[in-house]
Amino acid sequence: MKKLFAFFFIVINCFFAQAQTYKEWVQKADSCYTAENYKLSVSYYEKAFKIEQKDSGDLYNAGCSASLALENKKAFKWLNLAIDNGYEGIAHMQVDGDLKRLHTEKEWKKTIDKLQKKLDVLGANYDKVLEKELLEIYAEDQEIRGEFMNVYKAPKPDKRKIDSIGKIMEKKDSINLIKVIKILDEKGWVGKNLVGTQANQTLFLVIQHSDLKYQQKYLPMMREAVKKGNANPANLAYLEDRIALREGRKQIYGSQAAKNKKTNKMYISPMIDPDNVDKRRAEVGLGTMAEYAAKMNIEWNLETYKKELSETEKLENIKK
Repeated sequence: MKKLFAFFFIVINCFFAQAQTYKEWVQKADSCYTAENYKLSVSYYEKAFKIEQKDSGDLYNAGCSASLALENKKAFKWLNLAIDNGYEGIAHMQVDGDLKRLHTEKEWKKTIDKLQKKLDVLGANYDKVLEKELLEIYAEDQEIRGEFMNVYKAPKPDKRKIDSIGKIMEKKDSINLIKVIKILDEKGWVGKNLVGTQANQTLFLVIQHSDLKYQQKYLPMMREAVKKGNANPANLAYLEDRIALREGRKQIYGSQAAKNKKTNKMYISPMIDPDNVDKRRAEVGLGTMAEYAAKMNIEWNLETYKKELSETEKLENIKK
């Protein structure tokens, strides 16, 4: 499943009232995926795809749900449709734990080969050496996080395993950060026109997972990259929000959530001007707050959020 690696740990009830639009069916499918009800997730994706089959991300996610539901035929059908509709994330596909059980199927190699051939055409003028390095970093970044989540989400999480994998993840992150800093300092924020979409995404992921001082250092560079079309505006929004909260300020786009240790419930971290957050999110290509919150089993009510804002500010030590 596509992830932006903020590590939201949630359980959600996926039985909702009947929806009618494509987006509503997809939301229900995503919620059921989160609740690990993969068969119901597949059924909702089927309803969505009767309306349209255009979004490569939704098609890919549907393939993940089908794989976990042991419906291989549908999984490969949707993964191939994702490729046909623009999916390029070969490094992610190869390390995605949701698809691991498909690797022994003959159709898996055909699917990977199909995607690789497409990428070879798209990347005829890429910096192949740099692309390869960034894709390898991407795979390391995502694979270890997949292992961490598998242990964390176990019915009875083993704290020793969590700590052990966490230490390995920290070490890998530090090594990857050194590599990415070298690239950024020598070449700048290289765009997808030079290394492809997923390799370009790697730069954001590594900086997003780094210490605050590195995030602060490279934030201006990413802002300029977005202006030039060399970075994703939505990714920049996530970085802006994470830095703001780490600095004791309110976030801008509402992309970050936290867990209340007293109630053990997730909530949207404090943000500026909540009344206009959906407008700001739309400007960078993010969905509405209601859609985002639903994926984390958070009931989004603007007025309630504003009433509780002073309390959440205290929880996160937001400076006045």
